[in-house]
Amino acid sequence: MSSVVPFETLNELFINLSHKNKGKNKTVFARKPGSQEPYVSIVWETFTDDVNALASYFISSGVEKGDRIAILSENRYEWAVVDMAIQLIGAVNVALYTSQPSNQCEYILKDSEACLFFVSTGIQQKKAIEIFENCTDLQKVIAFDEPKQEAFKKVEFMVMFQDILEEGRKSYAENQKKIEQARKKVKPEDMATLIYTSGTTGKPKGAIQTHHNIVSNVLACLNVIDISEEDRTLSFLPLCHSFERTGGYYAVLAGGAEIYYAESVDTVAKNMVEAQPTIVISVPRLFEKIYNLVQKSIEDGPETKKKIFNWAIDIGDKYANGKRGLISLQKKLADKLVFDQLKKRTGGRIKFFVSGGAALSPDIGTFFMAAGLRIIEGYGLTETSPVIAANHLGKERIGTVGYVIPGVTIGIQRLEDSKIIAELSGEDYPSELSSVEGEILCKGPNVMKGYWNKPEATAEVIDSEGWFHTGDIGRFNEGYLQITDRLKHMIVNAGGKNIYPGPIEDLLKTSMYIEQAVVVGEKKNFMSALIVPDFDRLKEIAAQRNITYKDTGDLIKNDEIKNIFDRELKSFSKKLASHERIRRYRLLNTEFSVESGELTPTLKVKRRVIESKYKDLINSIYDEER
Repeated sequence: MSSVVPFETLNELFINLSHKNKGKNKTVFARKPGSQEPYVSIVWETFTDDVNALASYFISSGVEKGDRIAILSENRYEWAVVDMAIQLIGAVNVALYTSQPSNQCEYILKDSEACLFFVSTGIQQKKAIEIFENCTDLQKVIAFDEPKQEAFKKVEFMVMFQDILEEGRKSYAENQKKIEQARKKVKPEDMATLIYTSGTTGKPKGAIQTHHNIVSNVLACLNVIDISEEDRTLSFLPLCHSFERTGGYYAVLAGGAEIYYAESVDTVAKNMVEAQPTIVISVPRLFEKIYNLVQKSIEDGPETKKKIFNWAIDIGDKYANGKRGLISLQKKLADKLVFDQLKKRTGGRIKFFVSGGAALSPDIGTFFMAAGLRIIEGYGLTETSPVIAANHLGKERIGTVGYVIPGVTIGIQRLEDSKIIAELSGEDYPSELSSVEGEILCKGPNVMKGYWNKPEATAEVIDSEGWFHTGDIGRFNEGYLQITDRLKHMIVNAGGKNIYPGPIEDLLKTSMYIEQAVVVGEKKNFMSALIVPDFDRLKEIAAQRNITYKDTGDLIKNDEIKNIFDRELKSFSKKLASHERIRRYRLLNTEFSVESGELTPTLKVKRRVIESKYKDLINSIYDEER
């Protein structure tokens, strides 16, 4: 498919969609006023009026082309209004993660020199109030929600979103010509947003994405992923992340589809049933949770149920891989007995899921494909706006991230001598090309302009020939790109073997007993793992087996519980090479989290932080060998 309107900049996308949908009463967004209330639609006319009103306020406030405006908010309608008003007049969106503490927010606001700061709930308002005096470029804080704390209501520099919208509506007639003049000055090469990388090490860096970077990526994605005016997506990944911004927001709008906002990440399962989306864009964690819930249900059921489930997976897998005839009849029975209930839990209208942000376990990919819930896995980075490669619907190859997208070129650079040993563009789909592993490089219109005010950091990742160095290791297999792991995550064991922990961890997380896992073993004789169990599952087992315990720390010391994990890791060993097998492990009674600094806002593991925090525990594993 292609975009339903032509556009070269993001404000052109907004203007052209507004004109196309004027008077049609067509839904663009939907939100829930309350948890127990149904979704309420917002039509294009309302969205257009609100964006114009806010743009008018910006003009009256002296906001000019290139000025940075920050947003600290969950996914919600107001976020889109602020963003499109920013794009309309040529300003720059600086979006922050709601999980970021006030000191990190302060760093980004200072680094970007933001002049206005939009915040959502009381929690985010508190952060803004704490840091306002330290951010000398900030003029105002604008709150989406009415403050609940009386003290917040008296803060002079904080105003309400609805109030400034009303101001903008009143001044729109006199500012309309100025808005149009500002809009016409916006060029494809102008900066549209600063997206700060969450980073597993060091301070975040602001990736400069131009209108051309994002627009080229949106149009390339629409060539690969079929989004139409009949579609609807459920938005829950953070809009401050490049994946959701491009794939779940701009591309969805350009395809003519509707965006329904989830109440929160925790309510996605409930909201899928209510919103009935046709497309859901997610990270693998959602699929892992669904998979583990199904596995738990089967494990707790009778032996007959297990046999029917395994038979259904086998039939579904054969059907997904093109086998028909008798298989077609068996697939209908498998759907009725097993898969239809799963489809109802996703809203019953899913055309396909899109997975990105991290690797998807092949076991989970196979399960969903067998169920008739197709997953398009893709790959990209913040610095590439973000998509580099994606599987094509109907041509998915599990265990890969698909073909290079149109307009982009990928090179594989051999680690030993930095020689590019394979190169593919988005217009090539060879069936014979395979290559050895190396670092993945990228060229194309999607590659960022650079890091904000960091020329040295930019030069470290974009070389003199224009190649962006991703830091990821991969290879081509018959034209499909396979990702091994991050270069900096590679573990070299005592025997000199290179081991990538990511795929091992993904395998471990397919266990219904394992919530999180980190593999360790640098310069050691064998691999080990730090494992966070699924405590809800362990508590159920404890109740079934009359295991008494004081707390989760006490529970994970129980021999029966340990035996479960011994068996799990032994079964996984059959799927791993001898040097990759987990010989020892330690169970942790606390989850890795963003708040504790062990995960990035995009839920990627900060290995150095974890290895430092659990240094003594890791050492105890290997001390047993002495």
